Amino acid sequence: MFIQTESTPNPATLKFMPGQSVLDLGTADFPTADTASKSPLANRIFAVGDVAGVFLGSDFITVTKAENSDWDHIKPAILGAIMEHFQSGAPALEGEAAAAHAEHTGEDGDIVTQIKELLDTRVRPAVAQDGGDITFHGFDRGIVYLHMQGACAGCPSSSVTLKMGIENMLKHYVPEVIRVEAVL
Repeated sequence: MFIQTESTPNPATLKFMPGQSVLDLGTADFPTADTASKSPLANRIFAVGDVAGVFLGSDFITVTKAENSDWDHIKPAILGAIMEHFQSGAPALEGEAAAAHAEHTGEDGDIVTQIKELLDTRVRPAVAQDGGDITFHGFDRGIVYLHMQGACAGCPSSSVTLKMGIENMLKHYVPEVIRVEAVL
C-alpha cells in the first residue's frame, strides 16, 4: 500500500491519501481524541501521540499535529497507523457520517437552500482538495455561520478565504447575505 501525502495551506496539517476510499459518504471531523470513539481509524491515528485532530474525507485523511510536535518525528508513525488500519479491514467509521450541514427551519428556507447549494457545488470541492471542509451552521438576519473542519480549522489563511472568497461569492448570488462568520 502506498500512501501519498500533501501539505495543506495550514502548516499544522497534512493530507494523507491512501489510494482508496476512506468514507463512502460524507465527512467526519474529530477535533480531539475524546470525540473519536466511533472511528477505529481516527483512534489509531490519535494513539500515535502528538496528534491534535483527525478529519476523514471521501478519499483522504487530514491530520493536525500538536503545537510543539514536528512532522519529521510523527509522520512515519501516522503513515504506519493508516497502513495498519487499512490492512486490518476495520471500517474507518462505525455507523454513518453526520449530515454535512446543520438543519435550518424558518421562513428563510429558500435562502438557506441556495446557500447550501453554493457551498456544496463551489466551496466544499475546492477546500476538500486542501484537506478540509466548510459546512453550513446557521443563517440569522443576513449573517451566514459556517463551520471550518480539517485543514481549514485553525488555518492562517482561512479568514481570508472566508471573507474574500466565500463571503463575496455568497453576497453576489444571494443578496440577502450581509456577511459570513466562522463558528467553533
